[in-house]
Amino acid sequence: MRLRTAWLRLPVPAQDALIALFVTAMQVQGTITRNAGEVGSRSLGDIGNLGYGLLIVTGAALAVRRRLPVAVFAVTALASVAYYGLDFPDGPGWLALFVALYTVAAYGDGHRSLVTAGASVTVLSAVWLVAAADIEPRAAVGWVFFRIGASVMSVALGESVRSRRVIAAEAQLRAELAERTREEEARARVDAERLRIAREVHDTVAHAIAIINVQSGVTAHVLDKRPDVAREALRTIEQTSSRALREMRAILGVLRDDGAGRVPYPGLGQLDELAAEAREAGLDIEVEEAPTVAPLPSAVGSAAYRIVQESITNVIRHVGPTRVTVALNPGVEVLELRVTDAGPAVRAPVAGRSAPGRVAPGPDGRGIVGMRERCRLLGGDLDAGPLPGGGFEVRARLPLAPSSALPA
Repeated sequence: MRLRTAWLRLPVPAQDALIALFVTAMQVQGTITRNAGEVGSRSLGDIGNLGYGLLIVTGAALAVRRRLPVAVFAVTALASVAYYGLDFPDGPGWLALFVALYTVAAYGDGHRSLVTAGASVTVLSAVWLVAAADIEPRAAVGWVFFRIGASVMSVALGESVRSRRVIAAEAQLRAELAERTREEEARARVDAERLRIAREVHDTVAHAIAIINVQSGVTAHVLDKRPDVAREALRTIEQTSSRALREMRAILGVLRDDGAGRVPYPGLGQLDELAAEAREAGLDIEVEEAPTVAPLPSAVGSAAYRIVQESITNVIRHVGPTRVTVALNPGVEVLELRVTDAGPAVRAPVAGRSAPGRVAPGPDGRGIVGMRERCRLLGGDLDAGPLPGGGFEVRARLPLAPSSALPA
């Protein structure tokens, strides 16, 4: 096992050099041993030791077989043609040729390398058969067919190795693509979760700050003259801020690993509390809610609550005390939601403050955009705009079986 590990750790050039040395020794020694004492064939030492030279050259060429597979195969094929064409003695002098054929098929480009190897094997087979036409004894012709069969098997083995390498590379590529796809999907889910958290934080904080701002103004105005009213306003500020903190903890709780201390996300069940806070902020609010046919999905209830909350926050921020109507009509397939305000009340301007009226949202305003995005994620739609007789209305339709739901 240690020898195998050491062999596998050898650099590729060292591996090929060892193979070349082994094959060269096998070809020379094997041919000498097989033909010891035989007569009738040319000796390896004839023509200036050309037989030895051909066996050594073909074996030594394997040292660069993976860097120059076609060149090595050409050298071994031509050497084989010369060797058997000059009637040098048969033996394992074809080992280098078989290794070269395997290398061409294993490290080639598939179709072209197979065509090259196939054509070369055909030519070599013809040369071998012609060279063995007058061989004696005739039974020795069997070695020619052995060389042909072994050549074909070498090509087939090399193509099999190449195909498996290609399949493994494609599988690795598919695995990497799948991994990248999973990472992209994970990043998309993280981005969607961040957007949802940002939207929830915006709705919660904006609503709480709007109410606290109104109540702080009331407190500053009546602190000396009516301490009981100031005390009630401060209590409202305390309750509003406490509620906002609880909701913030529930929203940001998804960033923790444990579920300790979390509370459910607000839904239409908390609509009465929202209306009570709005009344304390000076709104004359009326809630008209038709009975539900079936329990609302949590995602729809949460989105409807946030739309009402954002609409009320906009009224507090941009209009001031006025009459607001919240109408909920849950049907079989769609929840229809409408939030209407009567517009600013007519009153004398207060020094240092602008006359009340709906203020156009600034370039960074995200209230209506956020509400429309909530509806879009549920497959619904939202319209918002001024009414002909004054005031403003937000209308939303939320499907009860959305194709893409908000996280509940």
